[in-house]
Amino acid sequence: MSNYNVGIIGYGWAASAHIDAINGTTQGQVTAVYSSRGLDPADLKKTHGCDIKVYNKVEDLLADKDIDIVDITSFPNQHKDQAIAAAEAGKNVILEKPITLSLADAQAVKAAFDKNGTKTCVCFEIRFISQFLTTKSIIESGLLGELHYGEADYYHGIGPWYGQFRWNTTKENGGSSLLSAGCHAMDALLFCLGNDVEEVTSYATFSKNETMAKYEYPTTSTTILKFADGKIGKCASVIDCYMPYYFHTHLVGSEGSLLDNKIYSTKLGLRDKAWAELPMAMADSGDVADHPYQAQFQAFFDSIDAGEARMPKTSYDEAFKSFEVIFAADISAEEGRPVKLAEL
Repeated sequence: MSNYNVGIIGYGWAASAHIDAINGTTQGQVTAVYSSRGLDPADLKKTHGCDIKVYNKVEDLLADKDIDIVDITSFPNQHKDQAIAAAEAGKNVILEKPITLSLADAQAVKAAFDKNGTKTCVCFEIRFISQFLTTKSIIESGLLGELHYGEADYYHGIGPWYGQFRWNTTKENGGSSLLSAGCHAMDALLFCLGNDVEEVTSYATFSKNETMAKYEYPTTSTTILKFADGKIGKCASVIDCYMPYYFHTHLVGSEGSLLDNKIYSTKLGLRDKAWAELPMAMADSGDVADHPYQAQFQAFFDSIDAGEARMPKTSYDEAFKSFEVIFAADISAEEGRPVKLAEL
């Protein structure tokens, strides 16, 4: 088992959760941070319980030969350049979502990772939460039969009471409702239904609430997906709502259905007209402190130890497939037409 020194680029809300999660694994430890703000190493040690070197330039952090992995938690519009620079510096990469804000940038990052043999982990950590680990097992067990319809919807009001709001409202960094946050729901839907999306049709709109008017892009979107094998799906991304956080999932198959944490299956001999409830931890919080980063990072470090080309579930190659669908959906909403994935 190896030990991995991790350098963090960008010290914000997500970075704090990442540091504690990385330090909680059996192999990882955060040893350096770059931030545009002046950070005090003593304060970092008091907060996180470990010595963390502070860099004032990204280039200096990337030049640190003791750092094995770079964790990018900076503003989304910085991801492309920083990810490529990390790959070229010979570092493996943890990358917060969204991977980039355009398909061209995402492709450029992929090319850099492929060229340098970079091991990658994208923070679609929802795939590691009990809800979706259990859901995936149920699908693979055949309890739902052959899936033909699924929906995953993200409802989370991201207003000024939420730290992300100050930069999330801009087109430059928020991008779209899906890129900003709803990408988790789209990725979860594809995790359940598969990546063979053939065509998407998406619509987007704005809230009339005065606070939400600060957004430079439509804050609500809904996307219909057509899969190559005949399945259909739906994904809503609503970041302007006034309601408790809700990550809705509904899967329908030839032998049963799953609704959030409830199941009905012809294979279980359950009562008619009654759901059976599953005792699983749900994706029920937008707070990064509640997300299963530690399980995801542990899987990443374990995959490097095992010499695997890609980590399970959330490698860049896997995440790229989800973002291709997201970019197609945003094009569809903007141009008012269906978009075939083959057109991208």
